[in-house]
Amino acid sequence: MKRHKLYINGEYMDSTSDETIEVVNPATEEVISAIFAGTEEDANKAIEAAFKAQKQWEKVPSADRGKIVRALGDRLKERRETFIELLMEEQGKPYQQASGEVDTAIDYFYYMSEWARRIEGEIIPSDRPNENILMFRKPIGVVAGIVPWNFPVFILARKVATALITGCTIVLKPSQQTPNTAAEFTKIIDEMKDIPPGVYNFITGKGSTIGNVMASHPKVGIITMTGSVKAGTKVMEAAAQNITKVNLELGGKAPAIVTKHANLETAVKSIKQSRITNSGQACTNAERVYVHEDVAEEFIEKMTVAMKDTKVGMPADRESEMGPLVSKDRLETVEKMVHNAVDSGAKILTGGKRADINGGFFYEPTVITNVSQDSEIIQEEIFGPVLPIMTYSTLDEAIELANDSDYGLSSSIYTDNVHEAMRAANELKFGETFINRENFEAIQGYHAGLRKSGLGGADGKHGIEDFTVTHAVYMQYDDKKA
Repeated sequence: MKRHKLYINGEYMDSTSDETIEVVNPATEEVISAIFAGTEEDANKAIEAAFKAQKQWEKVPSADRGKIVRALGDRLKERRETFIELLMEEQGKPYQQASGEVDTAIDYFYYMSEWARRIEGEIIPSDRPNENILMFRKPIGVVAGIVPWNFPVFILARKVATALITGCTIVLKPSQQTPNTAAEFTKIIDEMKDIPPGVYNFITGKGSTIGNVMASHPKVGIITMTGSVKAGTKVMEAAAQNITKVNLELGGKAPAIVTKHANLETAVKSIKQSRITNSGQACTNAERVYVHEDVAEEFIEKMTVAMKDTKVGMPADRESEMGPLVSKDRLETVEKMVHNAVDSGAKILTGGKRADINGGFFYEPTVITNVSQDSEIIQEEIFGPVLPIMTYSTLDEAIELANDSDYGLSSSIYTDNVHEAMRAANELKFGETFINRENFEAIQGYHAGLRKSGLGGADGKHGIEDFTVTHAVYMQYDDKKA
């Protein structure tokens, strides 16, 4: 069985601890690899290496850094099928979704490489004569990047590419459930001899150990984490010790509003895609639906058929639309939430149980009605292929229900009435609103949330700004010497 080493300051090495963590294939329940349960000493060593390397890395011309970031995309593209296979094996994504994630990661490196000559400062008018005020944008320093298990390739690209193009160095910690793709990416880094030692470092272990050290270390410039609210809270507490900047993408409870003016075929197709993608394990997934009472019966009937017809199967099956949940714990959590909803009076229209597949953590696509706004299934993140549906009478009511959440990442509305669409865009309190399309962000946009969905954001020019700091320089000159 393969055991992945740490990668610190340009060298592969063992952890200072012999303890290991097994990695399980969620479709077969077989152990496929192991990682070191890294220690505080390992994390400190990686951060020190990154801190030392960053001083020189930021001096590398940005155009040269851009070529390196693009080359990483090229290398990833050359090994596309390898990454797809590893992703299917460790995370359980069906082939089509796995290939889509890898392709998006490749595009992300290409996109970020193009910012080499576009990260700009400003010249600000001064109140004094013979003075110019220059505003520089400089790298924030060492990036501590914590990657989640649900999109381990794409979010690795999001953190690594942004760090390197801005002149930052990075210490990357993958999820202990999906480290194999990150270990494979580390091989690419090791082959790239124009990346100085310490610019990229790879450590593994438990978040409670490694994550806390990364967040509390005084030489870290920013901690960027994608994960749960609980984990994000702990990161903020640790980062507060040194007033370290945090960039957090946490949970979501995305509402989808279906108005009486909606194209129901579009709504059903898009909401299904937004619910079953990654088996419902995405922060942007449509987690609850509010449908107008005039079209509720037709919509619910069509939605139930669509979910029931979903092909659940092994990731390698090219016909599979949905694979397993990532772990036994995740499967049991989804089961418990559905059981609680039924105990409270909810009605299951399809699904509601484990899929009839021998082995693995598979759960049937599920539609639930007769739920209340204050119920767990409406208020708490499901992170599984379960879709609760409620009805509403007026758009006022729908928007109020949609905004009634601790989360504020994504939202959507389906309508052919431009007035409804624009009002929703103005009044929905979320970082993103998708109109008549599935929930997934663009790499040139800005993926950010409100409330407990996080702080800061990613993608596009605004995502780059999070990895930089401003430096104002006041320049006085003597015009008599000019």
